[in-house]
Amino acid sequence: MRAVVTRVSSASVTIDGAVRGAIGRGFLVLLGVGPEDNEQIAEKLAEKICNCRVFEDENGKMNLNLSAVGGKLLVISQFTLYADLHSRRPGFSHAAKPDLAIPLYEHFLAVCREKGFEVECGAFGADMQVVSVNDGPVTLVFDTDTL
Repeated sequence: MRAVVTRVSSASVTIDGAVRGAIGRGFLVLLGVGPEDNEQIAEKLAEKICNCRVFEDENGKMNLNLSAVGGKLLVISQFTLYADLHSRRPGFSHAAKPDLAIPLYEHFLAVCREKGFEVECGAFGADMQVVSVNDGPVTLVFDTDTL
């Protein structure tokens, strides 16, 4: 799995002109699923992201995690994180097919919720407009192949 995680002061996703999900302080997570991924990988990634200490403490140090600041998650499915960029037109054959990707995306959401976080999300495969106010900016790339 791959995720691009941005620390935000707010973020939202709109589908067909209607806001589907919105958060205040927290993480905007763009989540891609690869063909070799499974539930254990989704759980490991959720653990890493939810416990990532990138919020400032009273001394201005990035030392607090999402829970410590009462943060929320907005998770957007993003198959393009598995793009093959060798040519001018990206290919997407390295992304998991929907029959694997959808259950793993939903499992990732469920794990984050089980950890006690409020989780908003887009709709898998939908045309979405995502708006975020980056805080910092702080943006991290997680790839379970290297974690």
